[in-house]
Amino acid sequence: MNKSSNFDPDVLRVGHLLADAARAATLPFFRKADLVADNKLAGGYDPVTIADCEAERVMREILARERPQDAVLGEEYGASSGTSGLTWVLDPIDGTRGFVSGTPTWGVLIALGDASGPFFGIIDQPYIGERFVGTPLGAELTGPNGKSALVTRPPRDLSQSTVMTTFPEVGSSDEGAAFAEVSRRARLTRYGMDCYAYGLVAAGQIDLVIEAGLQPYDIQAPIAVVQAAGGIVTDWRGGPAHNGGRVVAAANAQIHAQALAVLGSCRHD
Repeated sequence: MNKSSNFDPDVLRVGHLLADAARAATLPFFRKADLVADNKLAGGYDPVTIADCEAERVMREILARERPQDAVLGEEYGASSGTSGLTWVLDPIDGTRGFVSGTPTWGVLIALGDASGPFFGIIDQPYIGERFVGTPLGAELTGPNGKSALVTRPPRDLSQSTVMTTFPEVGSSDEGAAFAEVSRRARLTRYGMDCYAYGLVAAGQIDLVIEAGLQPYDIQAPIAVVQAAGGIVTDWRGGPAHNGGRVVAAANAQIHAQALAVLGSCRHD
């Protein structure tokens, strides 16, 4: 697919339908004192709530009606096959830990792509009312201040950069040490932002997001949004990141190269 000249506007229409439905499904449960969170991990804490399940359920219902030819991959209900060669990748609540803590940094992630990766993505923050959208035609933000184009930051040295990640430990001890070296060289490091950090890269507010241990549904929508805004998203070796794992989202090629150089000099195999 020539993803720019052949971009189907119906994809955007359906994407907004999905995001609107997920907003309606999640907001009634946010900051509710009686919200129950089940734990998906035996040796840690990875919560899932009725809001996660309900949001993915309503999005799948819309896709079954509007795009029955497409495959679907979602965090809560897994994979369903299609015939078009395209797959919708859904994370109904990215940042459920934040959701159950009441922080408005979680988001609904929606992506559409083919075997080469995503070409359309939405990062939606229902409580704030911000929606970051990336298509082959560009990227835009709609929120309380209206609608505006998304453009990443211009080049700057790593020493002047702002970098974000969700967990201070990042991943394994070696991955954490590699991130710590980037952080040591950066001007400012912030934690705990989940998918919202990628929206900030696209919006030109920060320079880097570096994470590890991601799943495809964690990263495909952010890839589409950041790249549409002019940024770069790869794994820690500069390869494709749409299957998850270790990810670097950068505002531009210069800061991306500097981050990879530092990460590559550290042991993290």
